[in-house]
Amino acid sequence: MKGFDITPTTDPLGFRYGPGVFGPECELRSLDAIRPSLRDPQCAGPDPVYAIAMDVGTEDRRTDLLDRNLLFGVVTYAAGRLGDEPVRSQGHIHAVSASCGRSTAELYEIWSGRAVILMQETADDDPGRCFAVTAGPGETVVVPPDWAHATISADPAQPLTFGAWCVRDFGFDYRGVRSHAGLAWFPRFVGDALGWDRNPRYPVEQKLVTKSPASYGSLGLRSGIPIWQQYLDNPDSVMWVPRPELADALWKNFVP
Repeated sequence: MKGFDITPTTDPLGFRYGPGVFGPECELRSLDAIRPSLRDPQCAGPDPVYAIAMDVGTEDRRTDLLDRNLLFGVVTYAAGRLGDEPVRSQGHIHAVSASCGRSTAELYEIWSGRAVILMQETADDDPGRCFAVTAGPGETVVVPPDWAHATISADPAQPLTFGAWCVRDFGFDYRGVRSHAGLAWFPRFVGDALGWDRNPRYPVEQKLVTKSPASYGSLGLRSGIPIWQQYLDNPDSVMWVPRPELADALWKNFVP
């Protein structure tokens, strides 16, 4: 499923790289770092919450990734809950990249666990359209440029692990999300089911659409084939990630 030799670990939380695979030491996100975006900032939960390694891949592709300004990142979450909330990221918008002068897209691929990618068109008082896209192993989710989003682990019994294509000169803009103390909806467990509470700090209320991932055929993606393999087969097929202008006709009214 992954396309190259990389193994998530739980003790310590992180990744183990196989022969011919490069990758950095993982960054660990503490519970304190994401408390401001939680419905209950004082909750207890796993700490660290997740481990992230930006810029992994196979040695034979390192130069090509640099030339294309492409970066493959991997993330693994701890199992468990944050109080009655799921383990998740705090949420952000992709900052404007100097390489293209734009906020960029992101392509997720779930490797284990069950994910919900919560996303909304803006982090302004009116968040625009809001989606909760549920995906399991082998499924992909596209986040368009400029959208605020967070990744949620929907199954507390197991770690969530995923890979993602990103722009190499990535950056995260947290300002809008932090000014509203989170995204427009808070995920919360009711028993073992995931429910949603509206964040009242967004004065304009928008409904939350829950759905499965789109097929993304219009972006050239092929179902059932690892996104790393799709890059190997045709490197141009994922160039709309670092160069969002290649898919400008699709971003307007995009449905993830």
